[in-house]
Amino acid sequence: MSTHPSRPSYAAVLRVPHARRTFAAALAARLSYGTVSLAVLLSVTRATGSYAVSGAVMSLFGAMTVFLMPFRASLIDRHGPRRALPVMAAVYGVLLCALAALTWRPGAHAAAVAGAAALAGACAPPLGPTMRALWADLVPDRALLQRAYSLDGVAEELLYVSGPVLVGALVGFAPPASGILLSALLIVGGTCAFVMSPVMPGPRPAAEKGRRAGVRGLLPPVAVALGVGLTLSGVDLLAAVFAAERSYDPALVPWVLGALSAGSAMGGLVNGAVAWRAHARTRLCWFAVGLGAVVAAGGLAPGLWSLTGAMALAGAFIAPALTTAYLLADESAAEGSRTQAGAWVNTAVNAGCAGGALVTGLLIGRFPLAVCFTAAGATALAAALAAALGGRSPLPAARRREGATVAAGGEGAVARTGAGEGAAGRR
Repeated sequence: MSTHPSRPSYAAVLRVPHARRTFAAALAARLSYGTVSLAVLLSVTRATGSYAVSGAVMSLFGAMTVFLMPFRASLIDRHGPRRALPVMAAVYGVLLCALAALTWRPGAHAAAVAGAAALAGACAPPLGPTMRALWADLVPDRALLQRAYSLDGVAEELLYVSGPVLVGALVGFAPPASGILLSALLIVGGTCAFVMSPVMPGPRPAAEKGRRAGVRGLLPPVAVALGVGLTLSGVDLLAAVFAAERSYDPALVPWVLGALSAGSAMGGLVNGAVAWRAHARTRLCWFAVGLGAVVAAGGLAPGLWSLTGAMALAGAFIAPALTTAYLLADESAAEGSRTQAGAWVNTAVNAGCAGGALVTGLLIGRFPLAVCFTAAGATALAAALAAALGGRSPLPAARRREGATVAAGGEGAVARTGAGEGAAGRR
């Protein structure tokens, strides 16, 4: 199904039959994940009058979304996205509407709000992993698949930037809970359009015994995704502390984080355009090393603008690391577990993002800020070491032959957000 020249481009990805229609529908649905977090935070805070309650609700919602994702992805593999995704999206949309109703006006009961948020998170459709598994079906050529994954990751990053802006515009004339209703509309409508694509596969064949993507096969991509998530969330907090300690205007901090995102987007585009000769696992380790080294050095920046430059350079390693992690997970997985394999990478990066700020917060105040930056970078370096030492599971014979063919053509054997699920693809 691949229609591309000898040197594939991003335009070639979108020229693949049905790719534009399918990708656009998936992005419309995934925009819901860019809007829902801020909408839930604002509406729960307004309805309960408590930041503590809104923080607890967000934690429940995030935990149920992230840690149950591999299970939901296994249902996609087992029953096929055309059957499983509409059910998940419908239940998730209904629960979001219930949450919006509970928080529409002040005076909501905290327990009811928390229960609705937790149930909604448990049903969130794994659209990012599903789209990445579908890319592998649409684009069997591994060189072009690298570009498809890079394009997917950069687009998802833009969703997580534009989603909060959209909610901010909406709450200017409507209650914050209207943002939750918008998220429900996006997920249901976008998912319905997504599953109606003519290239949407049915149930995948069950993974054969001994050829399943096991713990050893997924260790390198999952370890690096976890390390990237830990480093990223630590940097978010450290940039704010850096500005406060040196008496910079707090309004400048978003520029530092914006440079990180811009660097990630540029790095993702460049990574997708390069005809890599090194194996994906080797590249994965070096991307993690680059991220960790630059973040650690960022603690030595003399001022906020030099820190901004360092963060832009650090960002250039983020999207390539996550894109390569998804590619390696796809390579390690048998046909019956590819969506689930991608979901484990997605879960790892989101779990890292959730835990990194907590760990960094414990370090700040106890150690000099430069040491805290070094610790944040060290998590990515440790992830690179784990990926280098981690085992690999054997590939199905057909996929080994495919990798060998690509390697013979001058490419590596193996060429997301949100976020993501962005920042890779997070959900």
